[in-house]
Amino acid sequence: MITRDDIILVTGSCGFIGSRVVERLASSATVVGLDIQAPGEMPANASFVEIDLTSEEGVEQALAAVSEQHGRRIASVIHLAGYFDLSGEPNPLYDAVTIGGTDRLLRGLQALEVEQFVFSSTMLVHAAGRAGERIDEERPLERRFPYRNSKIDTEELIRERCGDIPVVLFRPAGVYDDNCSSPFLAHQIARIFERSPKSHVYPGDLETSQAFVHVDDLVDALVRLVERGRALPTPLTLLVGEPNAMSYAALQNRIGRLLHGEDWSTWQVPKALAKTGAWLEDKTMGEDTFVKPWMADAADDDYTLDVSRARELLDWQPQHTLHDTLPTIIEALKRDPVHWYEANGLDPKRLAELPEAKPAGARQ
Repeated sequence: MITRDDIILVTGSCGFIGSRVVERLASSATVVGLDIQAPGEMPANASFVEIDLTSEEGVEQALAAVSEQHGRRIASVIHLAGYFDLSGEPNPLYDAVTIGGTDRLLRGLQALEVEQFVFSSTMLVHAAGRAGERIDEERPLERRFPYRNSKIDTEELIRERCGDIPVVLFRPAGVYDDNCSSPFLAHQIARIFERSPKSHVYPGDLETSQAFVHVDDLVDALVRLVERGRALPTPLTLLVGEPNAMSYAALQNRIGRLLHGEDWSTWQVPKALAKTGAWLEDKTMGEDTFVKPWMADAADDDYTLDVSRARELLDWQPQHTLHDTLPTIIEALKRDPVHWYEANGLDPKRLAELPEAKPAGARQ
């Protein structure tokens, strides 16, 4: 149970997830958002403190301001801030923000009375499975790509340096909402919407599944973690996602039916061919370069989750499924394709010659 006397810090508070966490928790606790840039506004019972996780001085100043304004007792720190990109290439920001930033934050928190530290990691730190195999928290970790490696390195750092602070390593599935807001899913939908030839090929097992979780369900799990606080075992590792993930083929067909009223024919292609095509687009043709060669290497990775630990410890289970939310996502796209593309980081110029993207009265 959390009360107005409980102080909760949320790093990355202006982000897609962080802003929702702040809004939800501010209804019952006192929340301090921490981010590199101030938000447009904060909900009642929430305040903002600027923090630069790449700077020792920046972290010290931010935590000093928190202590001065709210005292030394912190009920929970929800650490969402980190670096991520889709290039698949190493980037110094992984060390500066995700790993180093967490190190600086943890060292600064040692001077406070922190009752819980929740680190937002990812299900992808686990070694991938194969179709039909479920992954739980005991599955070994596997280093493969810079983003995943940064999360594994940070988890190891937290275990070593948390001191007496109770720790939760929170490993969510891919996050989406009613407007999509998932880069991989948005591009998949857009390819089918545009009837792109690339929408009919996939460089992996078509029965491969990737778990997702609606942002509202993810926020609910975080709130339950805070509410249970010290009653939880520590350190605690927790996977959160929808347990019934759709296969790539099933997802393709569902999107195709919702967009065009038909199943979507999809064929498996060799990884070498897909990687060559992605390289050519990226280096020579100047086309949409979202698909990177490394994605072909991960195309067979199956992440079907066993979330029984979250169910047992938090009494949590997702209230949404991607299968049932897709009609809402697709309706938002059909209603205003330009806005949907912009909101999902896609170039609306791709819609110029697409009949489906024009107002009904303008179609020939």
